[in-house]
Amino acid sequence: MTAKRPGPTVLTGKFIRLEPLTFEVLPELHSAIGTPAVFAGGYGGGPQGYRADVGDFVEWAKTYYSWETGNPFLLRALGGPLDGVAIGTSTLGDFDERREHAHIGWTAFDPRVWGSQVNAEAKLLMLALAFDAGFGRVKIQMDILNERSQAAAAGLGAVREGIVRRDVLRADGSWRDTVVYSILVDEWPDVRAGLTARLAEWGDRPVEYRER
Repeated sequence: MTAKRPGPTVLTGKFIRLEPLTFEVLPELHSAIGTPAVFAGGYGGGPQGYRADVGDFVEWAKTYYSWETGNPFLLRALGGPLDGVAIGTSTLGDFDERREHAHIGWTAFDPRVWGSQVNAEAKLLMLALAFDAGFGRVKIQMDILNERSQAAAAGLGAVREGIVRRDVLRADGSWRDTVVYSILVDEWPDVRAGLTARLAEWGDRPVEYRER
């Protein structure tokens, strides 16, 4: 099957909806992830990349996200008291159609939904989009200092491939080592089953805020 970058689309699950990220909704995104806790793990270049001011965040986001070469999404909760509220972002990007490679990254969630059903369903929806479009390998990577994201990737069933040393310049001028995980199309049925089982444990409980 020949891989082809999917067009802009809305992905709807049981607990969340992913819609194309636009400049207009960046202030909403700031309300979800504009907190030092998100950047502490290396997001956006690390702690020095944090923008408390919404205007500064919007200008930064206009160049940070993969607008031209990827499909960035805004995540909203579905149902319950947070219905329609922005809770994070993620992107399916770095498309290499010839090699059938794609990348799920630029991911950040409101800390108040960490440990909820959000990450599992976001990955389930985005992985399905990638593999249905003919991609054979989906990469997930993070700063080596971000132990939370490493545990989350392993929990998805992704395979740790290794470390790319001195890979990306952090906002403070230091160089980050990048930990790389991936999921192959042959592994997708087992990963999908695992994610589906994890989401089933939540029953009909909607996404709710937890204490930061």
